[in-house]
Amino acid sequence: TAPSIALLQATRMIPIVFVVASDPVGLGIVQSLARPGGNATGVYSLEPSMGGKWLELLKDIVPDLRRVAVIFNPDAGPLAPLYLHSVETAGALFSVEATGTPVHETSDIERAISSVAQERGSGLIVLPDVFTISHRKQIIALTTQHRLPTIYALRYFAADGGLLSYGPSPLGMIRQVGSYVDRILKGEDPANLPVQGPTKFELVLNLKATKALGLAVPDKLFSTADEVIE
Repeated sequence: TAPSIALLQATRMIPIVFVVASDPVGLGIVQSLARPGGNATGVYSLEPSMGGKWLELLKDIVPDLRRVAVIFNPDAGPLAPLYLHSVETAGALFSVEATGTPVHETSDIERAISSVAQERGSGLIVLPDVFTISHRKQIIALTTQHRLPTIYALRYFAADGGLLSYGPSPLGMIRQVGSYVDRILKGEDPANLPVQGPTKFELVLNLKATKALGLAVPDKLFSTADEVIE
């Protein structure tokens, strides 16, 4: 999202094809999804409503979940309040208290995770932004150390040792925009190429992490998981 906005500030002439951008209409990247209207188009990644799905999945694997913290860097994730609102709305349905936990520096990560883990029945949702993605190994190591059940939005968090991830396939989105790059290079106007949504979502479960956290995986998750990492 942030690179797309920066590029549009630099040029309104050169075609831009974005991938994994969030809320492109709300942030002014395009005029509408059906008719972008400018020099940018592509594939948007996550809708804020995903927050409710993350909480639901975390509740599935942690039935006694009573509170959940949503960790994000407000400087890197401008849509964090919308995701947090989605989690709070779902929390009211599942009797789970949701709170935002902003972090700005690496030292904030350790303090935040340690604080959340001190309360029984707690879990963590990690929003995908440049900061949390680049510090994912630290986040995963700390949540494992503190035995804090955590769900992520992207597969490579689970692949790196995280408990659970659910979100659009980055590779799938990159393949989607490939056709747009081809069409633009052949002369089509990005203003007339509708912004696409992700077509493939994946639920990834890391069994090693479940054992480290002492969690029993319900059959529901096993049957619906797209990938189980052993």
